[in-house]
Amino acid sequence: MLVPNPSRAATRAVAALHERRSLPAVLLIVLGILVPGVRAQTRPEQLANLEGRVLGDPSTPLSGAVCTLSGNLLPPSGLTVTTDYQGKYAFEQLAPGAYKLDCAAPGYVPVEEQLNFTNAFPALDVILPAEKVVQQRVEVHASVSSAALAQGAPPAKLNAAQITDLPLVEQKFRAALPLIPGVVRTPDGKINIKGLPENQGLLLLDGAENVDPVTGSFSVDVPLQAIESLQVSKNAYRADYGGFSGGLTTIDTRPPLGQWHYEVQNITPNPRFETGTMIGMADFNPAVYFTGPIIRNRLNFSESVVYDADKQVVRGLPWPHDEMKTHDFKSFTSLQYIFSPHHLTTVTANVFPLSREFANINSLVPQTASSNYGQSGYSVALTDHYLMPSGVMFTTVAEGMRMDSYGHGQGPMDMLVTPDGWGGNFFNTYDRDSNEEQVGETITLRPRQGHGKHELTTGGSFIQRAFGGSSASQPVQILGPAGNLLEQINFKGPGALSASDSEGSAFIQDHWIMTEELAADFGLRFTGQTLGTPVNFAPRAGVVYSPGKSGKTVVRVGTGVFYSHVPLLLGGFTGNPVREETFFNPDGTPAGPALAFPNLYGTLSNPQNLGLSPRPPDHTPYDLTWSLEADRELVPNLTLRLSALSSHSYDEDIVSPVTGLPSGAAALVLSPTGASSYREFEATLHARLGRNSEWNLSYVNSKARGDLNGIHQIYVPFETPVIRPDAYANLPSDIPDRLITWGRVPTRLWGIEAGPVIDWHSGFPFSYLDPYQNYVGVPNSHRFPRFFSLDLKLSKEFRLPLPLLKGHLLRGSLIVFNLTNHNNPRDVYNNVSSMYFGHFPGQQHRFFDSQLDVLY
Repeated sequence: MLVPNPSRAATRAVAALHERRSLPAVLLIVLGILVPGVRAQTRPEQLANLEGRVLGDPSTPLSGAVCTLSGNLLPPSGLTVTTDYQGKYAFEQLAPGAYKLDCAAPGYVPVEEQLNFTNAFPALDVILPAEKVVQQRVEVHASVSSAALAQGAPPAKLNAAQITDLPLVEQKFRAALPLIPGVVRTPDGKINIKGLPENQGLLLLDGAENVDPVTGSFSVDVPLQAIESLQVSKNAYRADYGGFSGGLTTIDTRPPLGQWHYEVQNITPNPRFETGTMIGMADFNPAVYFTGPIIRNRLNFSESVVYDADKQVVRGLPWPHDEMKTHDFKSFTSLQYIFSPHHLTTVTANVFPLSREFANINSLVPQTASSNYGQSGYSVALTDHYLMPSGVMFTTVAEGMRMDSYGHGQGPMDMLVTPDGWGGNFFNTYDRDSNEEQVGETITLRPRQGHGKHELTTGGSFIQRAFGGSSASQPVQILGPAGNLLEQINFKGPGALSASDSEGSAFIQDHWIMTEELAADFGLRFTGQTLGTPVNFAPRAGVVYSPGKSGKTVVRVGTGVFYSHVPLLLGGFTGNPVREETFFNPDGTPAGPALAFPNLYGTLSNPQNLGLSPRPPDHTPYDLTWSLEADRELVPNLTLRLSALSSHSYDEDIVSPVTGLPSGAAALVLSPTGASSYREFEATLHARLGRNSEWNLSYVNSKARGDLNGIHQIYVPFETPVIRPDAYANLPSDIPDRLITWGRVPTRLWGIEAGPVIDWHSGFPFSYLDPYQNYVGVPNSHRFPRFFSLDLKLSKEFRLPLPLLKGHLLRGSLIVFNLTNHNNPRDVYNNVSSMYFGHFPGQQHRFFDSQLDVLY
């Protein structure tokens, strides 16, 4: 213990040591000891360390959080550190006395703690409340009820450890999304949230929009190694969010650290075997992540680099023509400047080129009839968080993106559409060059009193999107079961595409804490845009009630209106080549003149009075959602969630051929008269078995119905060769029953950790077709067999006594997909004139993968 009255010389020496930790500082201490009249007052055992973790919730470490310790003998500016990849912080060699600890992280509310000790610090974990939940400074151990902290509809979340420890069929964030209840990935690879496709949803990367500006697809990837957390909201009732009518997906990236750290993952390629013989490489996905300080305690840096070379096997096609080949490179760079614990600025750069050969093959589509896909692009974003001394918080987000994409077939032959699948070469070639610029400001005001506490948030944003491109198509021949020509589709016109949109929005949001048991969210969002409805108002509300003082039960109810972005494809619709259809007699002669279908805008609800126009309609798709949810802690670390959700979407953009117009002509009409509905009941059990052990079990009963000819179904990612009349039926994502369970469980076998995923659900819907490719009976009224898959990832951490790897921790993983080898067909012969009608080819057999990672 220090002497109560240390001399000023010794005090200055200790302060200098903490401020610089340099040789002159050490000399000052020695001189202070030797000066007459000054006794030896500092001994190593009299100093102590302050250590702990910064957490986003009781189980989620926050890397890159900034902690500043001030007071006692420290410099006036204090000492600042950033947490490591495990959320740990440490201040060493502290003298007894009074201190103040401030911790902050982007997206979370700064926390302040007053400390006073005489001989030792206890380990101190600091929990930061989420910025969107409670907008105020709070003490670490403040008592806040669950109702005050809760949102009207909290998102489902996967953190970095869960993404790493669970088996993913590909190393992309899209592969992790179906682990979340209510998220469905259809056989064509499209993500659907609350029944609506990703094009009607939105993906935010560190608060900035991160989708293809033309289609709205989640085509812009980010390395998994850069992801801190992945969240999905089926009902984001806060008015902060806009630009979607489906689900909201948010990705928060790992902030750079103040200590050097690196990881190397997937360093070994995986071979492919056929009939017991190795025939080449199946995949090679090396990834590198490293981070550290450029200017200590001021400027930190991180870099994630991934190269993917994948040969995805598609069962049902003969080897060696059964592979979808992908090459892509991803680079995510982050720079974070720490002005102070209350002012952080982060600049990121994302680069995401990709090339995919034979992108849409399946059992009925051979490589020769498939299309290639490619993209190149980059984005640069700035995020600034500033908390004023008055308690007002400013969050600024700005981003610029450039994305170019293309698709083309394998050759110039006509495309053949037969009862048994496709032949010839894919018919369409397109090129789309787009850019997007956005800026947004969110202002969180100080809490105000008035019949409780009001936490007000306001702000606005501006987005500019534009694209130009081309589309060209070669003839499509529809053949009968005997190979005879039934119909031919030709395409006329230059196919020049372009569109742009400017959108501004403003919002106000109030989180009203009425009592310790009752809180509510009320918000209003205004949007004005040049493509779609000029003015939209979207009110939203949510209420949270936690009866009693224990907080073991939380009931949430909410409702809201959500407007999505109008896809730029809609603005360029009339520039597509004009389809001309010719039908043929059994002897091969034309049955009549060709019928042209010019691309026009109209209203399909009244075919006799379409009101055809070359200009896009002033309509924006919107959705009305309500939900009811109850969470109950059954026993410590075991929580049950029951929820019900209903969603109805209107003014969706659908494409359908129309004949028999009063003029005798025909048209391919894009109409804003589409609609869809989705209802869902969810029951989820979450058990925390230990610090790194957990289990989730979810059952979802749902129903998704709507118009089948949405513009995203016709043109994304590739144009459909045959466009049938629209129908309202079960949507492709409709699976009435689904059970999804996953966990992270340490085993007693050699320290191996198991990450199992079990997925059981109803079969996806499909339609019967006739030789002309028209619907037979009710569309999407038939189903694939029920799906069952047990995937398992086994991981073991170890060290090797090799000079190159000395001191490094390694992790080896073995992954097996469809462990039981259950019959899960991907495709179906659905044409009634096919000799294979009713057969389900393309069974996804059991297969293996492996990983070897260097953790540090």
